[in-house]
Amino acid sequence: MSRPKLFFVQMFALSASVFIAGMAMAADTYTVDPAHSSASFKIRHLGVSTTTGRFNDLSGTVVLDVADESKNKVEIEIKTASVDTGNGPRDTHLKKADFFDVEKYPTMTFKSTSFKKKGGTTYEIKGDFTLHGVTKNIAIMAEQTGTGKDREGKDLIGFETEFKIVRSEYGMTYGTPAIGDEVKISFSAECAKKA
Repeated sequence: MSRPKLFFVQMFALSASVFIAGMAMAADTYTVDPAHSSASFKIRHLGVSTTTGRFNDLSGTVVLDVADESKNKVEIEIKTASVDTGNGPRDTHLKKADFFDVEKYPTMTFKSTSFKKKGGTTYEIKGDFTLHGVTKNIAIMAEQTGTGKDREGKDLIGFETEFKIVRSEYGMTYGTPAIGDEVKISFSAECAKKA
């Protein structure tokens, strides 16, 4: 083989090895943008209506690795004192020991144990959900809602999910059955890729 051809082959092999090594470390980390994300809930009241609320203080990170799903993960933290149902007296009560007991349990969290693509834009995420000092492993389905770029050119990705919990399983029994035991939780996140 001539020297120019040998040099070309060597350079191609080196470039390929660098590319493959880069793919092996292809995990991208995204930060949840609280200004464009939301955590809300619905619960039945007296069996005749639905009360809705949200949490205004949330944060989190999402790690996605196209080459190795075992490296995918998501961690979300919500400040319980940020509960907001649009009614001041009710929100004050929700922060007390009858419900969230925010001084003793200032956060609720979700930390994934597996994060796998099920097809298309759907992911199955299993993880530890901690509320009111109780941790349970739950499984949720999440939808990738889109990708894009922000004004600064950072890559964006969006996810949303809806799932149910039984609050009495987390030690929150006050008011049942007048106040429903089943809670529907919705979470929508816009995440920006870290540089």
